[in-house]
Amino acid sequence: MIKTVVMAGGSGSRLWPLSRSLYPKQFLPLADSQTMLQATLSRVKGISSSVPLLICNEEHRFIAAEQVRQMGVSAQILLEPVGRNTAPAIALAALQAISSDDDPLLLVLAADHVIPHVEAFQAAVAAATPLAQSDKLVTFGIVATGPETGYGYIKGGTAEGNGFNVAQFVEKPDLATAQSYVDSGDYYWNSGMFLMRASRYIEELGKYRPDILDACTKSLETLSPDMDFVRINEEAFKACPDESVDYAVMEKTDSAVVVPMDAGWSDVGAWSSLWEVTEKDSYGNAVRGDVMAHNTQDCLIHSTNKLVATVGLRDIVIVETKDAVLVADKNQVQDVKKIVERLKSEGRSEYQLHREVYRPWGKYDSIDNGERYQVKRITVKPGAKLSVQMHHHRAEHWIVVSGTATVRRDDEEMLVTENESVYLPVGSVHSLHNPGKIPLELIEVQSGAYLGEDDIVRFEDLYGRS
Repeated sequence: MIKTVVMAGGSGSRLWPLSRSLYPKQFLPLADSQTMLQATLSRVKGISSSVPLLICNEEHRFIAAEQVRQMGVSAQILLEPVGRNTAPAIALAALQAISSDDDPLLLVLAADHVIPHVEAFQAAVAAATPLAQSDKLVTFGIVATGPETGYGYIKGGTAEGNGFNVAQFVEKPDLATAQSYVDSGDYYWNSGMFLMRASRYIEELGKYRPDILDACTKSLETLSPDMDFVRINEEAFKACPDESVDYAVMEKTDSAVVVPMDAGWSDVGAWSSLWEVTEKDSYGNAVRGDVMAHNTQDCLIHSTNKLVATVGLRDIVIVETKDAVLVADKNQVQDVKKIVERLKSEGRSEYQLHREVYRPWGKYDSIDNGERYQVKRITVKPGAKLSVQMHHHRAEHWIVVSGTATVRRDDEEMLVTENESVYLPVGSVHSLHNPGKIPLELIEVQSGAYLGEDDIVRFEDLYGRS
């Protein structure tokens, strides 16, 4: 049996301003109408009948659960309290699988890869399966299409079944070295995808990094199921070393095998990578959204909210969101992360959040703000409920635009419908519920001396938030 493990951590800072730390690239529809996570789960249909295991950060849990729900599929969602890289993440998956699924083969995938040729992907997995069944640790090597300096490489050695014994793992090379790798025909791009028996990974990890295995084993001794999620022991996992699976196991084991894959793979690590895998017009422009281009060539132009017009541009990336615009030379987009680092160091919210923020009950869009006031458009899903809460520093005024709201304010409960409003004074205990069958839309006007999101005291919450 094959069990799919999808690692959905990471921040994708090079794809700012679309990717933010609290809404990173794996949850975005970058290559097509599906998000990258959804495309990853769709890609394994037919490979395994087992429920996939999704490993993600605590702060992304509701986004992941909602995107799985939209697909109409089931998934186990294991929450990491902190990021500790791929070796511990796979260890958690392997230990969980051994305890519940009778030692399956683990197909370990990243949630943020683009693989357009699904049949070729599935054929590579089928080719790797006999090797994994014979206790090999299989990694998938991408057939290189050019001297890429942004990827690590794997050198294939002697033939082994449908693959090759791994002769060497190589760090990201310079251009001349990368060209020599491609010319030799012996090297593949390191995809970070694996197929291996759960017990074999645990065996090899215990041999080379028993400290990681010990920390992960202790982390799983006290599990805390919570709605769609499983939480591990936070204190035990924080003690786990931060290490990649390549360093911890694959570079040390004598059981590593590389199986070639030629499926159009890209890790979409930068805007230039997205341009390469996106369909283009006759002028080489990858365009999405409301865009009007004149005398423009080989550009990536992404509009989220506004008309973007260009004149006389070449090799430029333009990305517009509701709260930020990026304009960059396509050949220098690796340095977008420098902007993100600066935003973070200056304490600006744009590195972390979009203007439109998703919550387990729906979403809100901060449409205006100024001194002592803020205006939000709030959407509450049918049947969803905001927490019972109060604020020390702000009052709120809710105006229902469409739908019906059940509002609790201190000791009274009222039904508020379209074109009606309710006032919530500072210090009042209040909550909001959508009892209807359609989304509830309302405008929230906040006023007060402090309007930060941390001015919330929660008394009850359906979603387990403190």
